[in-house]
Amino acid sequence: MSMTAVKALVNNQNILENFGLVEEIDEQAAEIISGGSVTIRNRIGRFVLYRLDGSTNTMRLEPGQEINLPADGGRRIEFDMYAGSPNLLIYRPYTLSNGQTYEFQSNSDTARPDDIDMYPVNS
Repeated sequence: MSMTAVKALVNNQNILENFGLVEEIDEQAAEIISGGSVTIRNRIGRFVLYRLDGSTNTMRLEPGQEINLPADGGRRIEFDMYAGSPNLLIYRPYTLSNGQTYEFQSNSDTARPDDIDMYPVNS
């Protein structure tokens, strides 16, 4: 094979590698521009009532359910820290970060068995 053909093959390979790098950078940029996302999981045996970003619209996350939300630079959630206790409904605020996964879990630091909290976890 001549030197010109080898140079052409190397050049083509470099172009393809650069294209792959540009494609990966474009995907990262799209996530940054879109604000990323936040994942929330319910790891307790009962539903959790929650509201997002100061809304009065209450939503319900069922046991074992997982939701993905666009983060848009961060989100704010308020959740019922007594998770469906028939006698109490107290919302606790929590700030969510881009790219993070959170779980509702039992809060063993309190004396009440219904108490829950939100914890960041590795996805």
